[in-house]
Amino acid sequence: MKRWSCALLRFGIAVALLTGAAPTAYPAESYTFGVVPQYDQRQLHAIWQPILGELRRRTGLSFKLAGMPTIPAFEKELLKGGYDFAYMNPYHLLKPSSSGSYLPLVRDAGNLRGILVLPRESAIKSPSELDGKTVAFPAPNAIGASMMIRADLARKFKVKVSPLYVKTHDSVYLHVVKGLADAGGGVEKTLEEQEKPIRDALRILYLSREFPSHPIAAHPKVARPVAEKVRRAFLEMAADQGGQALLARIPMKKPVAASAQDYLLMRKFDLEAFWVEE
Repeated sequence: MKRWSCALLRFGIAVALLTGAAPTAYPAESYTFGVVPQYDQRQLHAIWQPILGELRRRTGLSFKLAGMPTIPAFEKELLKGGYDFAYMNPYHLLKPSSSGSYLPLVRDAGNLRGILVLPRESAIKSPSELDGKTVAFPAPNAIGASMMIRADLARKFKVKVSPLYVKTHDSVYLHVVKGLADAGGGVEKTLEEQEKPIRDALRILYLSREFPSHPIAAHPKVARPVAEKVRRAFLEMAADQGGQALLARIPMKKPVAASAQDYLLMRKFDLEAFWVEE
């Protein structure tokens, strides 16, 4: 029996060598999927693992969630082409990359706006009153929650704040609620995702200009038919009740096909001075 087991093992190894099979838990057609960490890692995985499972069921492809603990860590991996697919900050599409620009596949039809939030009982009535105050941001290069807000504070309201970078949108809202920052930058969608006690403890002081929602995009190294298969799968998910419920948690409530053209208007925002190389 032992000799028979060994023979079977040797046969299995020979087959693997002949077919080029790799010793991995993922099939040959496996793709990394990066997600900008707007939420903590536990919530991010709870949102995205079911989505990637459904994507696998619809496409026959395998996707490995490549979570990063911070937005800067995500950006570094993204800009060197480390993800096959990614859910990203819209401004990332405009950044030059030696690995090639990502191709937007789908996005939410609704636009985003950056927000400044305060404790509900704060006496501050205008962003101009924040001069010298501590303002929490998730990361320097978060487009709506940081870049748009910092640009407007400096250019429109002529104030200089003390930025406090706290890694995620969730952490921004908690810092403001706990009095660790005078105000905080976020976006409407992530504020809506907070638990009711957090939402009720905050009020919105200021809304930025609108800009297109975060895209799900493919790296140019991904074969175009594969990228299109993934695009179709997301749009099909948006057409049935179960898929809608999964995507609404991103939140992406009305997914539509996206193109690079959708994001070109953001060049007019002239935000490069507010991008921080890390």
